[in-house]
Amino acid sequence: MKQTGKLDYLEMPATGGTLDSVKAFYSAAFSWSFTDYGPTYSAYNEGLEGGFDADASGAVAKPLPVLYSENLEQTLAAVEDAGGRIVRPIFSFPGGRRFHFTDPAGNELAVWGQ
Repeated sequence: MKQTGKLDYLEMPATGGTLDSVKAFYSAAFSWSFTDYGPTYSAYNEGLEGGFDADASGAVAKPLPVLYSENLEQTLAAVEDAGGRIVRPIFSFPGGRRFHFTDPAGNELAVWGQ
């Protein structure tokens, strides 16, 4: 069950190799399976849902924890009120909408919702 503020997805870059080589590694090492969403993105569901992004122009530079929110605008306001810095305002993506922020330690996270 999805709940506001709970870790829901882990997006990781695949720009240091090919998407096929990353998928082959995780398949061989851990028996992961994947669902492709176009030529540069492949999702997994292996205890925690996530995906690898091989689009050099849009992929995150390091793993990106993604939290869920039932009310994206309310959560964005709460992040700002708590001292977080919005680094990507709310935008649409296949499956919903999300925003990115950094915490006081400089870690980048995202929050997604419908």
